[in-house]
Amino acid sequence: MANDQQPLTKEAILDAAEQVLRRYGPEKTSVVDVAKVLQVSHGTLYRHFPSKSALREAVTERWLLGLASSLQEIANQTEGQARDRLRLWLDTLVVFKRNYVLEDPEMFSMYRSVTQEAVKLIQDHVHQLIQQITQIVDAGVKTQEFHVDASEDAARAIFLATSRFHHPAHAPEWLDSTNAADFERVWQLVLKGIS
Repeated sequence: MANDQQPLTKEAILDAAEQVLRRYGPEKTSVVDVAKVLQVSHGTLYRHFPSKSALREAVTERWLLGLASSLQEIANQTEGQARDRLRLWLDTLVVFKRNYVLEDPEMFSMYRSVTQEAVKLIQDHVHQLIQQITQIVDAGVKTQEFHVDASEDAARAIFLATSRFHHPAHAPEWLDSTNAADFERVWQLVLKGIS
């Protein structure tokens, strides 16, 4: 909670917004609700975020940065085979998104709607993820595990080929009993294409 002795920070606002979004859901949450949790006026929040939409984008951006950071750690690894790192990277992305649906449905609903509204934010995130895959593919090319002419083109193709397993539009399919087997089939095809 904010008080007169501590300045209101962006992180405190985002923490409160997440709390309120989980309680009321993305459609029913208002800036006034977040302000109440922080014990400030809603006008104070508008100084930090010009609209409810901007606040929701900021919450989503923070979540996406956390995901990208975890994936970057995998991309930065240098031990072992590139193919194992690539599989771990994809598995981590897929499991992270699937768990988000199962364990935090209100926040996932908000994330899903923001992906349709905040095009630049999502484009930047996708670009960052493709760069991480490129990093892994480059490492595989150097060790001659992978044989591709253009690592970034291959990375984009890998990202797109696996999108059914991580794009929020496909979330209802993630709980299908054939999902794991379908992913394995796609993975084997991808691996053949780059090896």
